[in-house]
Parts: sequence; C-alpha cells; structure tokens
Amino acid sequence: MSLIIIIIIAIYFILIAWTWQILGNVEKTKKVAVIIIGILIMSIVTLIVFNISKVGLNYENTNAQADVRNVLVTVFTGINGIIVIPQLAKVIEKISEDEIDKKTASRKFLIIAIIFIVCVIIECGYMKDIQKGIINIYNIEKNG
Repeated sequence: MSLIIIIIIAIYFILIAWTWQILGNVEKTKKVAVIIIGILIMSIVTLIVFNISKVGLNYENTNAQADVRNVLVTVFTGINGIIVIPQLAKVIEKISEDEIDKKTASRKFLIIAIIFIVCVIIECGYMKDIQKGIINIYNIEKNG
C-alpha cells in the first residue's frame, strides 16, 4: 500500500508543478484556483466513471467497495489531471498573455474536451477490468 501512496503523491506533485510552471505569469491566486478547480472537476468526472464502471459488479463487502473506489478515484483523478489540466493551463496562459483570441481558445478547449471524452470512455472499460481483477483476488483469498 505504501507504494501506491508514493505513486499517488508523485502523480499529484507532477500535476501541480507542471500546471504551475505552464501558467507562467498568471497571478498566483489564479494559478491556485486553476489547479484546485481542475482537480475538483477531474475528481467528479472520475467518480462518475467509477460509478458507471462498477455497474454489474458484485462487491460482497461495502467497505471493500469504498476502499477500491477511494484508491481508483484518487489515482485516476491524478492521471486525468495530468492529461487535461496542463493542456487547459496552456490555453489559459495564452489568453492571459493575449496571444490567442477567444475563438481560437474556444476551439482549443473543444479539442481538449473531445480528447478527454475519448480518454474517459477508454478509462471506463479499464476501470471495470481493474475492479473485476480486485474482486477475483478477493474471492480467491476468501475461498482459498
């Protein structure tokens, strides 16, 4: 379990540092807001993906399901954040530096959203497979 915690800390450290650096000259309070709001949105989306992916799976123990949910949502929120938040930060930084207009920014946001939706669809299947594997390991240990 400590390896998972180290990996989670590393993922979030990379996410926060990378996003902070990309935001460049943006005010510190806006940088913090972008990072916090981005992680919050990623967390909500990832929780929704988890709830969709668990449909049809039978956890015998609600505590086990809560533990699996907490770990998977925390890990995948960080991964989703690394995929999306720095890309959004690039656009936000260009807007703040008046390098792009609103129409171009809207197009870039749409492209990022489409890529993220594709990733979420793939992630839903992957998360279901992970949960099936965890349930199988739990059942083997319980019955073995």
